[in-house]
Amino acid sequence: MRQWMMATIALFTLILLIPALVVLAFGEKQEASLPAQPMQIQARDEPTVEVAVYRSKEKKVERLPLEQYVIGVVAAEMPAEFEMEALKAQALTARTYIVKQLIYNQPIQLPEGANVTDTVMHQVYYNDEQLKDMWGISYEWKIKKIKEAVEATKGQILTYNNEPIEAAFFSTSNGYTENSEAYWQNAFPYLTSVESPWDTQSPKFYEQVTISVREFEQRLGVKLPKGGSVGKVLARTPGKRVALVDINGKQLTGREVREKLQLKSTDFTWTRQGNHIVITTKGYGHGVGMSQYGANFLAKQGKTYKEIVKYYYQGVQIHDLSLVASKF
Repeated sequence: MRQWMMATIALFTLILLIPALVVLAFGEKQEASLPAQPMQIQARDEPTVEVAVYRSKEKKVERLPLEQYVIGVVAAEMPAEFEMEALKAQALTARTYIVKQLIYNQPIQLPEGANVTDTVMHQVYYNDEQLKDMWGISYEWKIKKIKEAVEATKGQILTYNNEPIEAAFFSTSNGYTENSEAYWQNAFPYLTSVESPWDTQSPKFYEQVTISVREFEQRLGVKLPKGGSVGKVLARTPGKRVALVDINGKQLTGREVREKLQLKSTDFTWTRQGNHIVITTKGYGHGVGMSQYGANFLAKQGKTYKEIVKYYYQGVQIHDLSLVASKF
């Protein structure tokens, strides 16, 4: 009987000890498997975003991190000599443009595997090798300045109703920016005409071209009337540009005239001098969104990049990329 009791107590003790030993053993193994350094959780908060750029000259797709892409766009699209706050504004628009392109896959034909091209079809992009060739001995200070501007706005995008905006920009206005629907089909509440009088100081404000009457008629598909007249402006846009003209009974939009004659702007006037047409334009670009030279002049007046973008894009907010991270 006594031996039976001793055996029962020993068995009961063993039953109590086994779970503790098992837990201890697994606990030691789990602790040993932990890495010496903590994991970088921040990487999940700020998702890594890559851009696939179709290099038009090399005819290949180049993949690179978002911020590196923005550096190449700012360097290609805006002179490094511009004010720092203007460069920051350009970085913000460039980043917003590509983020919207990545999320919504804008309907422009692209080679397989590419998100954007490196041309004006999207945004001009130069890689480091191209910038070294272009800038020569000025490369070091210029790239340092561009990188500083991009870093200062890292991860920031322009939004309207918590969505990335159509961050259109152009070189020089005629004194006013343009409503989006006056040049494209869609109206956006943040792309409306605002005054930009500083642009008159831009070296690209005026341009004059001369073409023969024959070439003028061929490009526009018109026949000029006798008597020396060219055409009559029937309507103007909110941005004071030509909306519609009549040339001897044929009506054309200002955009059609600009594109067919390869003019710098849709704010044009013309005169006939013998067998030639002399055309004078004001501004450079479509006129929608942020004027780059206007942004630079505002920066010279002490405006910050946030003030600049909120002037040219009415009613927008600046948000972190994490706002739309789930959509990538």
